[in-house]
Amino acid sequence: MKKWQRWAVRGIALTAGCIGLFWSSTTASANSINTYIANQQYATPKITSSIWSGFPQNPYRNGKPEGVVVHETANPNSTIYGEISYMEKNYKNAFVHTFVDASSIINVANTNYLCWGAGPIANARYVQFEQVEVHSKAAFASELNNAAYYTAYILNQYGLTPKRNVTVLSHHDVSTNLGGTNHTDPDGYWKANASSYFGTTYTMTDFMSLVNTQFAKVSGTTPNTDTTTDSNSNSDSSTNHTTTTPKKTVTYNHGGNNETATLASNYTKWSVYNHIKGTSGAYKIGWSRLSSDYRGAKVYVDSRGVKKGGWSGTWYRIRFSKNATTKYWVYSKTLTFPKVTFSDASGSYTLNTTKNYKMYNHVLNSKYLSKTTAHTQDFPAGTKVTVNKAGNKGSDGSTWYRVTLNNQAYWIQAAGLNGKA
Repeated sequence: MKKWQRWAVRGIALTAGCIGLFWSSTTASANSINTYIANQQYATPKITSSIWSGFPQNPYRNGKPEGVVVHETANPNSTIYGEISYMEKNYKNAFVHTFVDASSIINVANTNYLCWGAGPIANARYVQFEQVEVHSKAAFASELNNAAYYTAYILNQYGLTPKRNVTVLSHHDVSTNLGGTNHTDPDGYWKANASSYFGTTYTMTDFMSLVNTQFAKVSGTTPNTDTTTDSNSNSDSSTNHTTTTPKKTVTYNHGGNNETATLASNYTKWSVYNHIKGTSGAYKIGWSRLSSDYRGAKVYVDSRGVKKGGWSGTWYRIRFSKNATTKYWVYSKTLTFPKVTFSDASGSYTLNTTKNYKMYNHVLNSKYLSKTTAHTQDFPAGTKVTVNKAGNKGSDGSTWYRVTLNNQAYWIQAAGLNGKA
């Protein structure tokens, strides 16, 4: 009997409660299945969008998802397309956002709206996906990798981080901690396949370890997070995300995805990695596997990581086209950025609000990376700002100024400022 036929979750009641004050985040341990997955060096999974317009569009209780619920179909004889077809015909009983198997991640319902998959309390909070049962060692490992990637992808998309029983739950977790349902998946499915194909066990603790590794790749953070510090700085290093491990740290600065650089003529002197060399889960990919000569090639850069405390070096995350989903990490000397010369500056100016000039957390397309943090028309006409630094970009001859406004620092191109106030 299909899982869909066993569910009775037609209600969309957005019952809120205070359940969960006792939840705690669990640090996941290593598992031989996760080690096997790491050794396969899977490419970044692809998410296929196949949204069906027939699903209802009801809002989450807080307007957006609060995490992810993991399911499995409980049908050993179905296929991913068969499950999708069945669900579309029976969505009034239950439906989820996405289906996962060994080779596919197919998103069928818009994750900006809730689904009906784990009872009214969870439905109002979480994106939910189903794993289709697979029947081989390789397929089970690949499916788990796809499931962990999709979980990390959704968390990153909605500004969340992996936290066991808070932002990542199994259907069993929902039954135990939230109620409104009584299912225990995917426990039995994972246990059976882990025992049959690997001679071990597999639990949500192990899955969380895999999610943390995937989240590191998706978000540009390190998966082993003992201490995390977020700070907004007015320095040239922009807005940073610092992850601290014993003795060693990596400080990340995430750009707005519009920065570009070129690969140096001797770029192959330094290898290419899936993540910053030396961080947990990082491995060498090697330029030879990319089978092309990239000397002088333009690449898009979206993240910068600086090693501190017991190690050193600056690394960047790149991709070879603007919309590419596969990304790589390279050492700073591999890339050449437009040169920006900084100097001290002073003066009081007014924002130019005749046009809606972008205001950044650093000079656009510099080695520090930048992202838009405000616009001149966000402020009243005649708003005064104080200049304290200038940057001249040699590639296009533009001049940029760092200004302070309401104790916040912004970088803006000269045209965005009017003459001294």
